[in-house]
Amino acid sequence: MKAALIESVGKVSLTTVPDPTPGPRDVVVEVAACGLCGTDLHILQGEFAPTLPIIPGHEFAGEVVGIGKDVTEVAIGDRVAVDPSLYCYECRYCRNGHANMCERWGAIGVSVPGGAAEYAVAPVANCVKLPEHVSTQDAALIEPLSCAVRGYDVMNSVLGARVLIYGSGTMGLMMLELAKRTGASGVDVVDINPERLATARTLGVSAAAVSADELDRPQGWEIVIDATGNAAAIQDGLGRVAKAGTFLQFGVADYATTATIEPYKIYNQEITITGSMAVLHSYERAADLFATGILDPQVFISDRLPLDQYPHALDQFAKGVGRKTVVTP
Repeated sequence: MKAALIESVGKVSLTTVPDPTPGPRDVVVEVAACGLCGTDLHILQGEFAPTLPIIPGHEFAGEVVGIGKDVTEVAIGDRVAVDPSLYCYECRYCRNGHANMCERWGAIGVSVPGGAAEYAVAPVANCVKLPEHVSTQDAALIEPLSCAVRGYDVMNSVLGARVLIYGSGTMGLMMLELAKRTGASGVDVVDINPERLATARTLGVSAAAVSADELDRPQGWEIVIDATGNAAAIQDGLGRVAKAGTFLQFGVADYATTATIEPYKIYNQEITITGSMAVLHSYERAADLFATGILDPQVFISDRLPLDQYPHALDQFAKGVGRKTVVTP
């Protein structure tokens, strides 16, 4: 089969590998679409993936074309979206309900071959059947949506909160859509990319600007979300949190990124600083939300490219071109 391959730091190519074989509780999925994500860029930079080379792709959906001998939950021909998370279910964190902190955490497309290929293997427990009205090629959006749902799980969100989001790429826009549906009294977005800001306005924001200074809210925002991973945005956002408010580090920063906090201010103003890592008990909920039409795939997916163009797609994504890019084997 054809597959994309991150061979080494900074090097990605197309290759041919043997067709996958399912284990007893695995399925083989013929990939319909695989989304590109910032995590893929980090892997290309030598971060996250335990070893290289690796077939990337942790946002994918497709049709079941093979099943292991002990699989009864799905059948050949079923269309599924795949939760990429792989846990040991034995360590302290798995046992206390924080499997995304698993001491042996892995993910399809990160620690084992992923969906940037014609076929991918996944545990049947990670597969969610798609309802008839959901397009398989659009369902690659379910995985990033599940990360956004997890982000809202960890925040001290209250009805009537004012929300400020840094970044109007795919993840920032997903956080915007969730904020609109979780009782926010207003959602403001900051981004330096005018095309992405225009998309945020299309989806409906209270205000959109290239700098929070333009938004004239000296008392700050009850919830501030960084969806960029950018050091300057993070630092600015930390200073915009209202008293008793929450700052969520949602964007994935490089390992070396740092920010300065003011401990007295955090204490005195009871500010919460928290993070959200990947997926936890949120994939099925995201699939249900997606089925209701919470996201418009025509807005969120800006580019659909053939698998053969994966290196080009990754390069364009790294340059900030478009919104969500998916490859279609």
